[in-house]
Amino acid sequence: MTHRLAFANQKGGVAKTTSVLAIGVALVERGRRVLAVDLDPQGALTFACGFDPDDMDETVNDVLVRRLPVEKVIVSAEVDLVPSNIDLAGAEAVLLTKTGREFALQRALADLEGRYDYVLVDCPPSLGILTINGLTACGHVVVPLQCEALSHRGVGQLLETVGDIRHFTNPALEVLGVIPTLYDGRSRHARTVLADVGGRYGVNVFEPPVPRSIRFAEAAQAGRSILAYAPSHPGAEAYRALAATIEDSL
Repeated sequence: MTHRLAFANQKGGVAKTTSVLAIGVALVERGRRVLAVDLDPQGALTFACGFDPDDMDETVNDVLVRRLPVEKVIVSAEVDLVPSNIDLAGAEAVLLTKTGREFALQRALADLEGRYDYVLVDCPPSLGILTINGLTACGHVVVPLQCEALSHRGVGQLLETVGDIRHFTNPALEVLGVIPTLYDGRSRHARTVLADVGGRYGVNVFEPPVPRSIRFAEAAQAGRSILAYAPSHPGAEAYRALAATIEDSL
């Protein structure tokens, strides 16, 4: 069975892409077969995996718009990857003209059922048709949450969208939990946000929180996950623990 997890938060800068790659690599370390899908036109996950998005001949855009078989665009890095680049920005307009536009990614991923243990979808920082495709294609949502007030407010908006997705396209969609990111335990504000979010929205808040560190930016610049770039860093250990928690939650 393939578990599909959408990583979503319409607020940018919450370490969503970092979380997708790090948890994916942590699952690979646990012996799992993992495919990551870059559903963001900015191509941040593609870049973080060591590829230049502008050099990719075929991407998720070709899968969604041209219906190219998804296995034709997969490239291998620390995890297998369906890459993205700026071409995907035009896909939103094209998909809006098509029947069944919300199901384009679901149809594509159906061909891979059983080939991977996990498919992790990195949704863009918006609630448009690309994120709707990600949520429609997956069984669970993971919400990376920066421990500050504006990110906190975005969780409520995202959960409203999840409710709409359940109603219209994916009745089985469940919120698996929240990953606290960019956490500074010395900050009273961060501690307050972390303590409040679970009770306010009725969602699981996974532990441990991922600490804020420049190492994550350095790893992305090097085209590697934090687990490969700094294997013993507290952030790498946090993501290993989170990957184990996610497996136990499914």
